[in-house]
Amino acid sequence: MSVQTLLLDFSIDPARLGDESGQKSVFGQLETVLKEYIPSLILAADIKLDGGSLKLMTGKKGTSVSVRLFDRGLVTVNIEYYKEDNEEPLISFKKSKLLESSVRHELQTERLKLLPTIKRGYKFDVYLTSSDERLLEYDIDNVLFDEQSPFQRVQIVHSKTLGNMLVLDDLQNISEADLIYTETLMQRGKENYEGKEIVILGGGDGALLYELLKEKPKFVWMLEIDELVMNACNKHLKSICGDVLERRKGTNYEIILEDCMLTVNKFIKDKKKVDYIFGDLTDIPISDTACGELWEFMITILESAFKILKPDGKFMTHGNGATSPESLELYEQELAKLTPPVKFSKSKAFVPSFLEDWIFYQIAFEKPDNGDA
Repeated sequence: MSVQTLLLDFSIDPARLGDESGQKSVFGQLETVLKEYIPSLILAADIKLDGGSLKLMTGKKGTSVSVRLFDRGLVTVNIEYYKEDNEEPLISFKKSKLLESSVRHELQTERLKLLPTIKRGYKFDVYLTSSDERLLEYDIDNVLFDEQSPFQRVQIVHSKTLGNMLVLDDLQNISEADLIYTETLMQRGKENYEGKEIVILGGGDGALLYELLKEKPKFVWMLEIDELVMNACNKHLKSICGDVLERRKGTNYEIILEDCMLTVNKFIKDKKKVDYIFGDLTDIPISDTACGELWEFMITILESAFKILKPDGKFMTHGNGATSPESLELYEQELAKLTPPVKFSKSKAFVPSFLEDWIFYQIAFEKPDNGDA
């Protein structure tokens, strides 16, 4: 079951909506078209507003239609009705396109747009967002796991095109179609992990650990705080994590279940140095300034990580969407403040479950320039 919402908007000559008479005329034309597609529509309310008017109509089975006329030449139409899962839609996609065409022809619009039906209150939440907060609709047809951990809401959903997908606090994290994400993060084919010691900060889905172990490292420590994430992925995302989350420990790896900073601080105290550190925690925050709890956490992670990194080691991390350049610039400004100084390079990959390009960072100590001998 769900409430189906169709959103239509169009522009016409502002002169046609400049007064009450003009708005009544335009609405009359629109009402005639709408009644062809929606049975038994009647006008329930006519409200005069500053800068225009609002007309409310009702139809069969509780259908409601609101028409907002703006005197500057814009009209918006919202159509809503209730639909059971096995019930035919009041306005099918084909029918909605005919409605769109009829409105364009009857009202001689300058610009017109009809959005596909939005499902509200649906049993599956099919709407997530891009990094720059654009609405994305997924073909999710099942929820396999949905529980609240002490840290976040953990979901595994199934998508017809992406397979199973991990969603944390309503943000898509990784799916069975996202090998490119892990391979770009680790720069597969460009970095040599054989015989190296590696720390993963986070990485609860197990995908990075699983792929790194194929590269024959000396040892990998994965530091994850949320056991519920690991349990969910171990059960529903085996194709990307194998059995590493089930075993938790092998000849050349160990998963440590605790706040990653506890182990990092222990390594600092023991003067332990590693070849690679992966930051697989939160994305770079979207904000106007590098302030707030998330930024403080990210900066602390950076400063601490470089204390356990070998002079020729690298810190590898994911950034954010390529459409969020301001947040990436803030992150790079923070990198420029690190002591000792660091240098970085960036890579970009289209991640299927994100439906956008994602930026990844490779950060290393800046080697001093000794000049000519």
